[in-house]
Amino acid sequence: MTEDGGKRAYGAPPGLDVLPRELRAHLAAVERGAGESMRSLLEAVLSVGRELELPQVLRHIVEAATVLVDAEYGALGVIGEDTRLSQFLTTGVSEEQVRAIGPLPSGHGILGELIRHPEPLRLSELSEHPASYGFPPNHPPMHSFLGVPIKVGDKVFGNLYLTGKRGGKAFDGEDETVLLTLAMAAGEAIENARLYEMSCDRQRWLEANAEVVAALLSGQDGDQVLRLIVGHARRILTADMGALALPADGGGGLRVAYATGVDADIHDGLLLPCEGSLVGASFQAGKPLISVDVQHDPRITAGPPRWRGLRFAVAVPLAVGDTVRGVLLLARSAEREPFTEAGTAPLLAFAGQAALAMELAERRHDAEQIALLEDRDRIARDLHDLAIQRLFATGMTLQSALRFVDHPQARERLLRAVDDLDETIKIIRSTIFRLRSRETGRARQGLRARTTTVVEEAVRALGFTPAVRMEGLIDTDVPVVTGDHVVAVLGEALSNIWRHAHADAAEVSLVVHDGLLTLTVSDNGTGIAPDGRRSGLDNLARRAEDLGGGLTFGTRRQGGTRLVWTVPLVHT
Repeated sequence: MTEDGGKRAYGAPPGLDVLPRELRAHLAAVERGAGESMRSLLEAVLSVGRELELPQVLRHIVEAATVLVDAEYGALGVIGEDTRLSQFLTTGVSEEQVRAIGPLPSGHGILGELIRHPEPLRLSELSEHPASYGFPPNHPPMHSFLGVPIKVGDKVFGNLYLTGKRGGKAFDGEDETVLLTLAMAAGEAIENARLYEMSCDRQRWLEANAEVVAALLSGQDGDQVLRLIVGHARRILTADMGALALPADGGGGLRVAYATGVDADIHDGLLLPCEGSLVGASFQAGKPLISVDVQHDPRITAGPPRWRGLRFAVAVPLAVGDTVRGVLLLARSAEREPFTEAGTAPLLAFAGQAALAMELAERRHDAEQIALLEDRDRIARDLHDLAIQRLFATGMTLQSALRFVDHPQARERLLRAVDDLDETIKIIRSTIFRLRSRETGRARQGLRARTTTVVEEAVRALGFTPAVRMEGLIDTDVPVVTGDHVVAVLGEALSNIWRHAHADAAEVSLVVHDGLLTLTVSDNGTGIAPDGRRSGLDNLARRAEDLGGGLTFGTRRQGGTRLVWTVPLVHT
């Protein structure tokens, strides 16, 4: 409003030809009947149509309506799928008043009257209507009322509610005509904004899907790909929490592999049964499931309390054909809009594309593993059939040449060469064994690699990197059980150095020779105190004794501690 009571100017309209034919005809009729006083209506209509973002369109509509009919208060209620108000935008009411009034209306009373009967409603006294329930505490007094529906196509999108005609007057027929005209323009603007929003969302989904597919097919780390899937879905659908659940090992329900957002730590790693969880129900049904009150959903009975601050949720399966590879879960707080079937339809397509990419990446990985194993078999055959045979023949030639050599030193050198060839043949046989190994888990990772891993994990605590020396057929001659003990003993020894020795250097030696495994760990620290606790060392000694070996330890001459753990290599 201007100071002299005139309408607020929206700027000169560029022309009626930019509007749909039906709306142009309606505006022309209004303008002929009312003259120049309707110019502000034309400007408002054109101004509303300039916006593309839906939230700004809705805000502009309610503000323009309030100015056009000279109302003190205005509101725009968006009708949800359950015929209740899913959004309620107000103008003329301060933020302090909104907080004092409490929760926004959901569509009862006089507001619900327009939802049930989508026709213009004009009242000189609001409280006199039979559907009026009165106002909640701290609500400003309102008397005159004018409401009109907003239609997008043939469907009612929401309603405009105006109250408090300035000057204490009642809204008249001209106000109703103006508001109806604005509502018609609003429907066009909302439809355009929706189309624009759909176009933007489609582009976001395409970009997200391309990034996920590229990450999977490029061999990127699986955890990072899960973060991508959940992150993109949560961002595009403005969710407060996102999680991805995958089938648990052994078929015992679903385990949340990654979660982010509100109370993500409660969801992350959670094992959920198929019966009693939203993700389990979606996994079994193979279709999206929407919850309008996730805290009280009867389908959710398992797991710890984890929905505080969240109200709306949707679970979407990652499916390829009849195979469900996991379930994507998104949740929103009560302040946001509920999920809808139309809004989550692109999410189902995105989840399906992600599942397909996961399957393709898995098949590609399997094909690469098969090719790798076949290549290893070829190398193993070549080593066995060519290298070992030639080394064996060379050794036989050297042995046969010994009878022609009389010089003692020459004979000794030939014998050493034959021994070196035998050792080389053993090493090649060990390599062949590793190449042909099909074992998984701890056995696939050799003891050499496991030993290196233990040392690397201790570096941060120690503050330095120990020197490591390994000799012999460690990966082939050491039984798996013995290897497990070695890893445990080494970890305990390095932990003792960190906690008690105050050292700045250490050495680790792992040697397999003559049927014995010897693990030696030494440091340059303070040594073992005579009255110190030795429970850890007793445990190491018992481990050695269980394997038929022993443990010795003591102070080095140059300072520090030397621990020697020795066991026989008896294959069990």
